[in-house]
Amino acid sequence: MLHLIKLCVGVDSLKDLAAWQKKRLKEKRDKSQKPELIHITRQMPKRAEELLDGGSLYWVIKGQIMARQKLLELRAIKRNGVPHCGLVYHRELVAVSPRPRRAFQGWRYFEAADAPKDIAAIKGGAGLPEALKRELAALGLL
Repeated sequence: MLHLIKLCVGVDSLKDLAAWQKKRLKEKRDKSQKPELIHITRQMPKRAEELLDGGSLYWVIKGQIMARQKLLELRAIKRNGVPHCGLVYHRELVAVSPRPRRAFQGWRYFEAADAPKDIAAIKGGAGLPEALKRELAALGLL
């Protein structure tokens, strides 16, 4: 399994990302468009089969890997006659154990072995608020 990782520019928190995505889905429904989350990028990943075999799109927010969303489709599209790729991803935003990540351009492949654990999968945090679990996980205490 293989993932993609992408900077989430213009967003300050996971809460902001969730609100932006919710707003975007509402706008699409209001315009009678298919309510799907899609990020348009210039390059089509060449390792599509590996990505679509359970891969996710990981979001870097303010220098930290913070969340992921399952990749559903890599859609070939054209903008002004130029080929692009639509990364179609699931609505469920899954918080992951924060991990620092430097800025980079575009997207990058992200090996499954390097991916942080989902916050929900971290043992020892049952019953704790999400923000506290994230903080404890970042400190290596969960």
